[in-house]
Amino acid sequence: MKTKRTSSALRKWKQSPGDRAFDVLNLVFLALFAFVTLFPFWNLLVLSFNDATDAYRGNVFFWPREFTWYNYEYLFNNPNIFQSAFMSVLRTVSGTLLGVFCTIMLAYPLSRKAFVLRKPILILFLATMYISGGLIPGYMLTRSLGLINTFWVYIIPGLVSAWNLLIAKSFLEELPDSLIESAKIDGAGEMRILVQIIIPLSKPIIATLSLFIAVGHWNDWFTTMLYASDNNFLSTLQYELMKVLNTANQSGGAGVAGDYKLAMAKLGVQQQVSPNAIRASMTMFATVPILLVYPFLQKYFVQGFNIGAVKE
Repeated sequence: MKTKRTSSALRKWKQSPGDRAFDVLNLVFLALFAFVTLFPFWNLLVLSFNDATDAYRGNVFFWPREFTWYNYEYLFNNPNIFQSAFMSVLRTVSGTLLGVFCTIMLAYPLSRKAFVLRKPILILFLATMYISGGLIPGYMLTRSLGLINTFWVYIIPGLVSAWNLLIAKSFLEELPDSLIESAKIDGAGEMRILVQIIIPLSKPIIATLSLFIAVGHWNDWFTTMLYASDNNFLSTLQYELMKVLNTANQSGGAGVAGDYKLAMAKLGVQQQVSPNAIRASMTMFATVPILLVYPFLQKYFVQGFNIGAVKE
């Protein structure tokens, strides 16, 4: 009877005019916010599929006025584009796995108050956030280590980030000490505690670190230009796209070069590219792969796991 009365009371309840106005304004604000967030990305997609000459007329916002694949054909005409894409994927996967592994391995002892060298090691890593030797000493150090024009120049110098280390350490410090003490009573060693207890409970922070590190590796082109520009096999996607954009800027969008231009001329196709069109195509080609990672990690950003199974 009480449940039926409550249900009938809820049905009779009506929002006040102020509550309804707040809901409407809230929905309008969220809709505008979503539009402002998504429209620049959508507009780049539209420009990447619109004819470059027609785009100079302006007013291309929501849909291509003259649809074309030519911008992407010009981009894919680069003979190194697929090799560099493979190298970017290899670098991102390898760097993310090794980076997360080393960060967690270092953050775990630093999160334990019983570790004697906890503070000195932490201070050394914190110092790297404020003190840097600079570009030239960094290059000389990298060269002395024999990393120039090698794949490991992408991995070793930035293997552990002080910022990521602090995030992982703060998360691990929130885990109850009772879990570790109970495991030690059962005879588990530190490595077994880390692998079987700490890491399964650290999925949210592992997903967060993976995303941070993967995005950093995927978007980086300066390392390639500085340390691996002499080895075409080590060229990454971002570096190749940067070179394509520079070529388009220098040529003023007059067209493509080499065999592809000749082939298009034989077919009677007279089209042009522009720096803006190439920039839009580059942005889409470089952004979409890393965006596909977000849905797999999104759930770990909503909330952490409730830690249970603590022995009394």
